Parts: sequence; structure tokens; C-alpha cells
Amino acid sequence: MLIKPSASIRQNYNEIADLCKTSGEPVYLTKNGEGDLVVMDIEAFSRREKMLKLREELLAVQEDRLAGRIGVTPDELDAYLDSVIDEVEHGKKTSL
Repeated sequence: MLIKPSASIRQNYNEIADLCKTSGEPVYLTKNGEGDLVVMDIEAFSRREKMLKLREELLAVQEDRLAGRIGVTPDELDAYLDSVIDEVEHGKKTSL
């Protein structure tokens, strides 16, 4: 965990930015000894956001499975995707 006083962001922005980029980790800023802000590189932020979205989607699928809601089998999905490709290539409408 990288911790810096909040004054360092004003005084050493480039240093903090480099630290975020090289470590790939968030930098925690404190104010008067207490946690105040978290600063992170945009790429690290994007990765975290994508990971959170994927986890939410997986959780929703797991909840559906546990509730007994039925999805599609891999073979049904494969057939559906083939039909979508056919639709794009030949203009035929399909449904799952």
C-alpha cells in the first residue's frame, strides 16, 4: 500500500503520477494523518472497472443459476451465434 500526505500531490504531482504508473497500484493520500483520497493511473482504473463489471455479470449469472432460472446450453448458444452470422451475411432474422 502506497501512502503519501495530501500535500505531496500539490508539491510533487509528477512524482505521484509516476508512482501510480510504475506501481500500477493506487496511492492513498492522507490529510492530517487520516485517509483522504486515492489516486491511481487511468489504465489501472480502467482495469479495475472492467474487472468489477465482469464480477457483477458473473454474480448475476450465478444468482440466476441458483434461483433455477435456465439459460442456454453451449450448443444452443453456438447455433444462435451461427444464425446471427447468417443473418448478417444474408439478411435473415433469427431469435434465441
